[in-house]
Amino acid sequence: MSEKAIAVKAQKVEEIADQFKAAASAVVVDPRGLTVAQSTELRHQLREEGVVLEVIKNKVLTRAAEKAGYAELNDIFAGPSAVAFSNDDAVAPARILKKFADENEALEIKGGVVDGTIANIDDINKYASLPSREGLLGQLMAEFQFSIRSFAYAVKAVQDKLEEESAAPAAEVSTDAE
Repeated sequence: MSEKAIAVKAQKVEEIADQFKAAASAVVVDPRGLTVAQSTELRHQLREEGVVLEVIKNKVLTRAAEKAGYAELNDIFAGPSAVAFSNDDAVAPARILKKFADENEALEIKGGVVDGTIANIDDINKYASLPSREGLLGQLMAEFQFSIRSFAYAVKAVQDKLEEESAAPAAEVSTDAE
């Protein structure tokens, strides 16, 4: 192999290692058996969520994972491998790939890394059941609104009761004076 080819591969290993380090999650799949249309649809769904899917040679993946501190992933780099990288939403790749794999038997999820932790297939499936970051924030906001609304109703009820109590003795006083 020429020095130029070795330099190109070393650069690719460095790029993929940097992607692993920067990613909120990286999910490895075996895309073998997907049609071109299915692969295009999967990439489209991932891109909508800010996820990038790359087919990468196992040798490059192995070296990049080791360089990034994820040598435990090397066991899953057998057969064709593609990696879905997300820098923002840690559960988006798992959620999208799990749903797509459920609809398309040809896609096999192998494992990955989520928030810096090695994740096996069961872990990926658990993450896939979580709502998106926006969904979680929406749930949190709904809880805050419910709490604030409940507090406001309680304050209003106390205020109404105090107004009723202060109005009732005034009415009794005016009838006694006559």
